[in-house]
Amino acid sequence: MNVYSLKDVRNVAVLGHSGCGKTTVCEAVLFQNGVTKRFGKVESGNTVSDYDAEEIRRKVSINTSVIPVEVDGKKINLLDTPGYFDFVGEVKEALAVADVALIVVSAKSGVEVGTEKSWELAEEMGVSRMILINGMDDENADYHKVVEQLEEKFGKSIAPLHAPYIENGKFVGFINVIKREGRKFNGDKVEDCGVPDSLEDDVEEARSLVMEAVAETSEELMEKFFEEEEFTEDEIYGGIKTGILDGSVTPVLCASATKEIGTYVLLRQILKYIPSTNELKPTIPVVNSDGEESEVEVKEDAPFSAFVFKTIADPYIGRLSIFKVRTGVLKKDMAIRNINKGTNEKAGHIYVIRGKEQIEVNEVRAGDIAALAKLSNTATCDTLADPKFGFEYKPIDFPKPYQKKSVSPLAKGDEDKMASAISKMLEEDKTLLFEVDKDTKESVISGIGDTHLDVFVKKLKAKYKLDVVLGEPKIAYKEKIRAAVTHRHKYKKQSGGSGQYGDVQIDFSPNFDNPEEPYVFEEKVFGGSVPKQYFPAVEKGIHESVKKGPLAGYPVVGIKAVLTDGSYHAVDSNKNAFKTATMMCFKEAFLKAKPTILEPIMNVEVTVPKDYTGDIMDDMNKRRGRVNGMESSHGGKQKILAQAPLSEMSSYATDLRSMTQGRGDFTMELSGYEEAPQDVCNKVIEAAKAQ
Repeated sequence: MNVYSLKDVRNVAVLGHSGCGKTTVCEAVLFQNGVTKRFGKVESGNTVSDYDAEEIRRKVSINTSVIPVEVDGKKINLLDTPGYFDFVGEVKEALAVADVALIVVSAKSGVEVGTEKSWELAEEMGVSRMILINGMDDENADYHKVVEQLEEKFGKSIAPLHAPYIENGKFVGFINVIKREGRKFNGDKVEDCGVPDSLEDDVEEARSLVMEAVAETSEELMEKFFEEEEFTEDEIYGGIKTGILDGSVTPVLCASATKEIGTYVLLRQILKYIPSTNELKPTIPVVNSDGEESEVEVKEDAPFSAFVFKTIADPYIGRLSIFKVRTGVLKKDMAIRNINKGTNEKAGHIYVIRGKEQIEVNEVRAGDIAALAKLSNTATCDTLADPKFGFEYKPIDFPKPYQKKSVSPLAKGDEDKMASAISKMLEEDKTLLFEVDKDTKESVISGIGDTHLDVFVKKLKAKYKLDVVLGEPKIAYKEKIRAAVTHRHKYKKQSGGSGQYGDVQIDFSPNFDNPEEPYVFEEKVFGGSVPKQYFPAVEKGIHESVKKGPLAGYPVVGIKAVLTDGSYHAVDSNKNAFKTATMMCFKEAFLKAKPTILEPIMNVEVTVPKDYTGDIMDDMNKRRGRVNGMESSHGGKQKILAQAPLSEMSSYATDLRSMTQGRGDFTMELSGYEEAPQDVCNKVIEAAKAQ
């Protein structure tokens, strides 16, 4: 593959709702440009993008694939992303290095939730947008309806550059609404033609939308628009390019990827309208070693630097670090430095990635995407650079996973193998989180949703020959007392020779000053009824007791224990006897002191379109939650602030998606602990007894 300069490279993230045809568009492009000998199909499992075993089995994209295509002496890197919500981390990786987001929309289904999500993600990450209405050959395709939906949803930026050419009820080509010229496709033949009388109204309607969008790009054009003066072609093209730069114009094209109509033109429209990386973003934010922010200029004649946006961890080929060169040039065998880790690496072999294919090149320049194999210390979001560079690029802001499951190996003794395999998967997927819960001691895996975690399990099996079991994670309840009691316990045991004797009287009460501390111990013994050398043993008995409460075996918090009296035996008393006496005293007293269960309460922020606000609040009430307030959020959405017990939120990621058709998002963090209602306490205690 040729080496391309900064001005000749375009990076295009292909986004859209699941099933809209993103992968098929990429396949059509590859086939039409002679990269592949056959047109791959998702149904057949032979596409360049979806090469992972799980992708082939599920017939959906799970990972972002890089698909480079050489066109007219230039290079377009298509980044084919998953449409399913659980794999949003992959989409963010693609957008982090994209010059434009190509949002694919089904001509049949129109604007779907995934369309809206794609738009919002591109907007959030400051990436310009283009839209391709695909599937125009479907008998239920309705281009004009989809354009209306786009305009209604996304405003005046929508600029349809094409109108479909319909002949005898079939999609046979398209009309360039700017030039008012048609193009018909008949197999390998392409026929240039005018605009049929039957399509003139459609063309003029689309053209008026383009003119309105272009007029917004400058005061001069706006004035000309209001005076109903005709724009020149140069003014139109210049306005579109300007509008793409600032996000005020979103070109809309039409195509049928399966019929190979419109996809060939798509690449040329990208090259025509989408500026190169340095035109779109002349400078990129960086952070120096002191944490100070600044910017670097995107150019080739500068020290080399690159941002690793994706990692592939494979048990057979090893780690593959995929990066975008931000400045300078990387050459084979060049010594480079991982700025984040402060370690040196070597660019042994440089690869251009096309799906699972690795094409070796001698160098790669600013603006382009490539990969390095087997870098020892490099991870996703690291900066690789010339040692003189000295800056780090800002990391991708990945969504936090809240769908939690306990995870354990099916075979006993595979714990270390599981930890090692999961560690490699975490390198690859930054939206997975693995931790050992410090309270329950369970291994817990967190993902974006059920499908995400199901894929995690299947990949462990396929890649690492490891079977694991997922379950509902334990809730880290706590126990406490609500009343003060004084209790005495005498521990006496005689079994020949020296016996065991310990006698303690302890005042137990709630610790209102430090309710989150496990315990506070004091001694107020008068007259030497308990010798001082046994005080540490009494405290050790308290320390051991609070680890597992008498109610359900959960840790005890907020208890104050004051040793007030007791007795000892000159021969049989020892530290162990006093420790045992204290633990028995604790258990008996605890059950008399109005014990209860504390449950973790979460702060929850739910962001949804306003239409769903009532449903979310009703659902939160059913979860024993309380809504504390609401505030406006970006994109006209509403943010609902609430608190709810963790035990009621285990399936919330899936339930929220169902309630809002995928339009809702939420964050959740621990607020504190509160007393559980009696019915919940009873269930927790019964469950502990059963276990």
